[in-house]
Amino acid sequence: MSVNKIGVLIVDDSAVVRQVVSAILSTDPAIEVIAVAADPIFARAKMDQRWPDVIVLDIEMPRKDGITFLHEIMAERPTPVVICSTLAEANSETMQRALAAGAVDIITKPKVGLKGFLHESGKQLIDVVKAAGQAKVKILARRAAAPLEVKPKLTADAVMPVSRALTGIQTTEKLVAIGTSTGGTQALERVLTALPRVSPGIVIVQHMPEKFTAAFAQRLDGLCQITVSEARHQQRVLPGHALIAPGGKHMLVKRSGAQFHVEVIDGPLVNRHRPSVDVLFRSVAACAGQNSLGIIMTGMGDDGSRGLLEMCQAGAKTLGQDEASCVVYGMPKEAFKAGAVQRQVSLDDIPAMIIDYFHS
Repeated sequence: MSVNKIGVLIVDDSAVVRQVVSAILSTDPAIEVIAVAADPIFARAKMDQRWPDVIVLDIEMPRKDGITFLHEIMAERPTPVVICSTLAEANSETMQRALAAGAVDIITKPKVGLKGFLHESGKQLIDVVKAAGQAKVKILARRAAAPLEVKPKLTADAVMPVSRALTGIQTTEKLVAIGTSTGGTQALERVLTALPRVSPGIVIVQHMPEKFTAAFAQRLDGLCQITVSEARHQQRVLPGHALIAPGGKHMLVKRSGAQFHVEVIDGPLVNRHRPSVDVLFRSVAACAGQNSLGIIMTGMGDDGSRGLLEMCQAGAKTLGQDEASCVVYGMPKEAFKAGAVQRQVSLDDIPAMIIDYFHS
């Protein structure tokens, strides 16, 4: 056994799920299924023998539900947890509770055709567990992310060609564009809740499944002084508002006179994501240029690095979350390596920098 393998515990009351998920994960040499359990009580006994690196956890189970167990894990020894549940789509409120409690990723199980679905989604499941295995859970007490979609890796060219006439015109309207993935839900909460009502307009891509972004935005709106909402096609970007790209759609920023608005469109996966940070950042580079601030935060992969470089080349200010405060230092690292990040900063410093930018 390699000491570098990711040790996984599967907790699900379905014997079929335990068997199939275990078989799928075991096909990858970087993963070792160290135990399976039918409910959290059995799981806890196995964890006393060996603590897992990643837990794949159902929500509805006998004797103790998954969210209660998730809270207990995070209080005792924060550990990456991937939620694998039929409630992911049917009950977004329940899933938001799971994300807030500390789940790092989500896989939605269908209520019928479960075995076939798990086999078809095997590569996705492996990628999700590997990403979770890299998450530094001790940095944030709660976090979440969207499942990685394993599709052909296209660039932003598939949605929007590179603009050769990047805007150099300065306007009174200022724009902040944020891109994030693994660990981003809690990172965004910490940033947005720290902003005053008088703040620049903000556009956000958080890698998150379809139907989750509306509930996520609604939750943030109740916590923040600024207004937070899921973006609608042709919606104007206003000061004191944050627009989150809908899951399953790309979001672009367009300019009309001195005003900015968003376009919410279909399109192919870019960097295996829809929405894609690269698509958002490229559109901001083209229409806002020096009137914008680009921020890339915690996340797996390299989505956003090219777009942030384009923003930088168009005269925008750019920030990257530093390694110490990231759950996964992937996206900011790739952007920094590409020369797109002008300054690396801690998560806790980002709100003040947004405010300073607004008043500069």
